[in-house]
Amino acid sequence: MKHFAPVSRRNFLNLGLIGGTALLAGPLPVAAASRSRGSGSPALKLGVASYTFRKFTLDQTLEMTRKAGLKYITLKDMHLPMKTTAAERAAVREKVQAAGITLMGGGVIYLNNDEQQIRDSFVYVKEAGMPVMVCCPAPDALDTVERMAREFDILIAIHNHGPGDQRYPSPLDILELVRKRDRRMGICMDLGHTVRLGQDPVQVIRKCAERLHDFHIKDVTQADAKGGPVPVGRGVIDIPAVLRALVGMRFPYHVALEYEAEGDAPLMGVVESVAYIRGVLAGLG
Repeated sequence: MKHFAPVSRRNFLNLGLIGGTALLAGPLPVAAASRSRGSGSPALKLGVASYTFRKFTLDQTLEMTRKAGLKYITLKDMHLPMKTTAAERAAVREKVQAAGITLMGGGVIYLNNDEQQIRDSFVYVKEAGMPVMVCCPAPDALDTVERMAREFDILIAIHNHGPGDQRYPSPLDILELVRKRDRRMGICMDLGHTVRLGQDPVQVIRKCAERLHDFHIKDVTQADAKGGPVPVGRGVIDIPAVLRALVGMRFPYHVALEYEAEGDAPLMGVVESVAYIRGVLAGLG
């Protein structure tokens, strides 16, 4: 699996395609964002999975999201705990909106075969204004999840976790379980975990296209179980090919950067990853 990088990461940032220093100084201006995407370049809803900022408060997470020039987010429960009231969930929703960020979903949420726990989880995402639940349901809970997805009109995006995941290692495993169910039942494809299985991510995207409801973009050091996280563009994944596939299918949902390295100080890696992704997208325009 060959990584395409016409310039080094350091040179990429220094060339000014997106200035890392400017990003850290404040939110990316609209004009600069337009330049970074390129005139007429393909539009994807590039944002962040808040697990990236798991060691930071919600306020800090929103500020760093803005500093990276991102306008979309999926919240993990450390930023909006499951055990909150409707009023608390509404307050978080309003805080996200006030920051100029669109709340795209919640998760990953782990669901047991427990009707009350599943219902509570649907109430949580509904009251928070999340249109998508990124989740890992127990296989014997799928009937209940499907029924409540219809009841609450929430999209379900089941997340794969690669090697070692006994339930859903690959998006293709999820596809087999949801393809004949309600169309709200779908997949959150984790790019890194898919590649760590040795699978071709472009082929997986194409096979799962009609059921892809969320996408976690990341990069890894190698295409096997030992692969670890690195800023997007530094690893082995052919990111241009992946983005070309998403653009080609006009992917309408969240492309969430999930940067799992440097948990104590992730912002530079996020900025670098966003710069690379936007540079690639500009080249596709």
